[in-house]
Amino acid sequence: MGHSRFMAKPALGRGLGALLGGAPSSAKPNAPPASAQSTVSPIPEPHERVERTPLSRIRPCPFQPRKDFSVESIRELADSIREQGIVQPLIVRARGDGFELIAGERRWRAAQLIGLTEAPVIVREADDAQVLELALIENLQRENLNAIEEAQGYAQLIEQFHLTQDEAGKKVGKSRAVVANALRLLKLPTEVQGAVREGRISVGHAKVILGLASADLQRRAAERVLKQGLNVRQTEELVTRLQTRSTPGAPAKGGQPTVTGDAQIADLEARLQERLGTKVSLRYAQGKGTLEIRFFNDADLERVLQIIGVQSD
Repeated sequence: MGHSRFMAKPALGRGLGALLGGAPSSAKPNAPPASAQSTVSPIPEPHERVERTPLSRIRPCPFQPRKDFSVESIRELADSIREQGIVQPLIVRARGDGFELIAGERRWRAAQLIGLTEAPVIVREADDAQVLELALIENLQRENLNAIEEAQGYAQLIEQFHLTQDEAGKKVGKSRAVVANALRLLKLPTEVQGAVREGRISVGHAKVILGLASADLQRRAAERVLKQGLNVRQTEELVTRLQTRSTPGAPAKGGQPTVTGDAQIADLEARLQERLGTKVSLRYAQGKGTLEIRFFNDADLERVLQIIGVQSD
C-alpha cells in the first residue's frame, strides 16, 4: 500500500531567497497596495545595484505559468505606475544582448502600455531551474492565476523538481488536498479546460463534471451547462442522469440508479484527502468497494495512523 520516493531532488526554496534578495521591505506611505504592483519587494544584495534599462531590451520569461493577463488589471497597474512610477524594480537575468524577466512581467507590460521607454531593474545570475521555481511559486502564492493555470503550475512544479503533491503544496502554502483537487482539472478535455480557464464554467461545475468517466460525456455535460446556464446542483443531477444512461443494466428512466454517482465518490475522496493529508483512492459500487490510503515513508504512515486513531506497535 505504501511507497517511498528515492530520486534526487533539486535544492528547492534556496532559489527564492537568493533571487529575491531577502525579506520584503517596509511599504512606503504613498506606495500602492501589494496587489497593485507586486507582492515581491526585491532588495539589491551588497554587490548589486538598481539600474535603468530600455524596455526594448527586456523579454518575457518562457517559464511564466500565467498565460492570460487581464487587460483591465494591466490598465489599473499602468495607472498606478503613471502616478507612482515603478516602485519595485524588475528582476532580470542577462540573455544574449538583452535581458530576460525573472519577476515583474505585469509591471513590464503596464510600463509599455503607457509608453515608458525604460525601467529600473536588478540583474541577477540564475539558471533555468531557479527561474522556473521563482516564476511558478511567485504566481501560485499570489493566487492570481486562473484555475487551469494554477493546476498546470502545480503539475510543472511537481514534474520539474520531482516533488510529491504534499511537498509542492508546502512550497506555496497550500494543503495537499488543494493541490490534488487542482490537478484533477487537467484530466478534463481541452475544450472543457478552456471553458474553465475563461471563467465560463466554474471550478465547482468542473469538479462535478469530472465524475463522468469518459471525455465525450464530460464534453456533453459542459455543453449543457453552458447552453442551459445550469448551476452546480443542477449539474450534479445532470451528471447522475448521464451516468445512469451510460451504465450497463441501469434502471429505466425514472428508476433509481444502483451505483453511487462518481461525483459523490470524488467529493468523498477529496474530503478524506483533506483529513488525512495524503492520496486516497475510493472505489464503490452497490455497497462494496475498496479504500486505499497511500503513505510515502514510515513517518508518514505513523502520522496517518495517529489521525485515524490506530496505535503502531
